Amino acid sequence: MGAPFDTITFLSDYGTDDEFVGVVKSVIRSIAPHVTVIDLTHEIPAYDVRAGGLTLGRAAQYLCPGVVLAVVDPGVGTTRRGIAVEVGGGQSYLVGPDNGLLAGAVAMSGGATAAVELTSLDHQLLAPGATFAGRDVFAPAAAHLCCGVALTDLGTSIDPLSLLPGLVPLSRDEDDTLVAEVLWVDRYGNCQLNVDPADVTPFGPRVQMRWGTDVRTADRATTYEGIPAGQVGLVTDSYGMLAVCLGRRSAAAELAMPVGTEVTLSAPNEDGPSTTSMPVSFTSRSAP
Repeated sequence: MGAPFDTITFLSDYGTDDEFVGVVKSVIRSIAPHVTVIDLTHEIPAYDVRAGGLTLGRAAQYLCPGVVLAVVDPGVGTTRRGIAVEVGGGQSYLVGPDNGLLAGAVAMSGGATAAVELTSLDHQLLAPGATFAGRDVFAPAAAHLCCGVALTDLGTSIDPLSLLPGLVPLSRDEDDTLVAEVLWVDRYGNCQLNVDPADVTPFGPRVQMRWGTDVRTADRATTYEGIPAGQVGLVTDSYGMLAVCLGRRSAAAELAMPVGTEVTLSAPNEDGPSTTSMPVSFTSRSAP
């Protein structure tokens, strides 16, 4: 028996229109009534393993010790493995599909110290079908861990090095430019890039951005309110990454810059035409 936990942090792509989230939380409570479930988010785009993995990776260092239950599982019912992963020598566990979803959080937690494939039928629900592993496999595993069931009782030990890695795009240098990608758009429309702010320091306080057929010059700013009126801003966001922002407006919408957009950053071309002005409309953040 391991040390019990009192917290499960739950992420999924289930949304809240259907009963899926409520059913999973009820299964947890039926096994581990002492547990508090924290809903990290259930609005991951359907089937978007990368978005779910990036969300877990961003949040990992702020999650309290316990169990992370993560379900973004387009391969449910196939030969993909259901897994539970130990991090920090038992400080926390992550439960979910072995499809790369857990990789970022595992890495941010210092790497896996043990892992199992969830094969113990004694720690699962009898499933009427193979398509709701969140209810039948993952929720019971997370709850049993919180009750002190040993990781190895949940299934067959596997080599942590065999776990599927997550795929995270890296920015790259090309001549005198930095080629980046929009990793995430938050609900305010701020566009997080895969760029450390220090990487654009050589470009100075203003940075030229190119994406598609658009060219803009952005001002470095420390706050959203510090973005000059009518200008595009580059702000260090709450996770320490560079983000493209507009003051109280959606950069993603107004600049047509969705997740996956390739953005090239460089020093401004002082000989070229000014491309910084925009129309102004006056309308009303430890291991897991």
